[in-house]
Amino acid sequence: MTTLHITVGDREQLRTDALQFVQAGETDSLETDDEQAILQFGTYDDLVANLTPLRLTLLEAIAEHEPQSMREAARLVDRDVSDVHSDLKQLEVLGMLDLEAGGPGGAIQPVVSFDRIEMQIDYPLVSDRDPDGTSASA
Repeated sequence: MTTLHITVGDREQLRTDALQFVQAGETDSLETDDEQAILQFGTYDDLVANLTPLRLTLLEAIAEHEPQSMREAARLVDRDVSDVHSDLKQLEVLGMLDLEAGGPGGAIQPVVSFDRIEMQIDYPLVSDRDPDGTSASA
């Protein structure tokens, strides 16, 4: 099973976490039962702007039905081909799918290489508090 891990939070903390993950991978032998891919957004707004419900539905349809073309993917979700094309291009930029040449009649085939998404969202409700709960100005 391949899982896409999506994280949202402070960009500096994301960099620190990624560096620690890479360093652990260089020194430890990692179990590879599950392949992992990580997509990081700096803010919740970035996540919402890029992973709309329509795009998530499109990803799900592609993963489940493996369409042979963009047109077939559009039919699966009952949407206009040009709108689906635009969403597929954005999902490709994000690294959430590949657009491969060589479908029937030379069609571009959307391919999702994972079968699960896990999200971790850091959404602080109070920004002027230290991690221990005290006021940062105290």
